[in-house]
Formats: sequence, C-alpha cells, structure tokens
Amino acid sequence: MSRALIVVDVQKDFCEGGSVPVRGGAERAGAIAELVRRTAGHQYAHVVATRDYHIDPGSHFSEHPDFRDSFPEHCVAGSEGSEFHPGFATASGAVDEVFYKGAHSASKSGFEGSAEDGTSLADWLKVRDVTAVDIVGIATDHCVKATALDAVRAGFAAHVLLDYTAGVAPDTTHLALDELREAGVSLTGEPVVLV
Repeated sequence: MSRALIVVDVQKDFCEGGSVPVRGGAERAGAIAELVRRTAGHQYAHVVATRDYHIDPGSHFSEHPDFRDSFPEHCVAGSEGSEFHPGFATASGAVDEVFYKGAHSASKSGFEGSAEDGTSLADWLKVRDVTAVDIVGIATDHCVKATALDAVRAGFAAHVLLDYTAGVAPDTTHLALDELREAGVSLTGEPVVLV
C-alpha cells in the first residue's frame, strides 16, 4: 500500500500568458515543482501528471464561453499551450507517467485520461498498490475538483493540498471545497484565488 501525488494540468494555457489563464498558476507551477523534487521517492511512491490534450472536444470549446462548462480553445493536442508550464517542467523528470485527457470531450478529471499505452489512471495506480492520493494543480474549482471526486469514487483515499492549487474564481472555488468535503476528500492549506 502506498501514496501517490497527482499533478493536475500544470500547463502553459492555464497559467498567465495562456489562452485560459488562472491567476497565480505560474507561481503554483514553481511551487509544485519544488514539492515534487522534495517528496518524489520519499513521501510519494509515485508521481503522475495529467494534461488536457484536446483534439475535438465539441461544445467544451466556445466563442462565447461560460467558463464553467465551455471555455476558449485551449490545450490543443500538439500545441505549445498544451505543454507543461516551464515552472513545473523543471521537475517533470520525476513524473512516472503522464495521463492525457479530453481528446474528444471536456474530460475534466484525470481519471478520464489514459497514458500513451491506453492504461487508465485508476488501473495504473491500483496495479502499483496505491491506496491514497494527494492532488495538486490547476484549477481547484474544475479539474482538481473533478480528479479528487473521481479518486474517491475509484476507492482511493483522496487529499487535496490547497497550498499547491489555484482557483479560477472565489465563488466556484468555495463551492468546490464544500463539494469535496461532502465527498470525503480531505483538504489542507488555502488555495490561491486571485480576482
């Protein structure tokens, strides 16, 4: 039995200068990189990362986005915006596997993604006897929330390290935290939410 760290969507398009920037994302990218360097192989048996990697996600892309279900075009497969943010990329060598999500759908949860060989995140973790996951990344109120909720549904003990997350907006972030608590996800720290 072991614990893994899941790094959610620390990509260029979700940080300042990207197509759907979350304020504070770049700073969090660097903090997450430091966390990975400090804990990989010690506190965590495994470190994995997720990436939005859209090909044709349908109504998830919109010229008139509501920023809840639809967003401007972002993290298109093969684009520069889909790459890890440089602040996090410095530690990406410590990442054991990357799970790509959203080719043809919104796919906010990392558990909807798969590795290049088609293995799902849940299967990858279970075959390695992982029973608990800590989750960090962008954005607290969207993909971090969805990944944590799906972790619980998949039978993992889930913990979100809020000091290593960035939220889009205060109202949606506070609602997300309530939803996570109700689902049994443990939370520590405070998310960055800049308006």
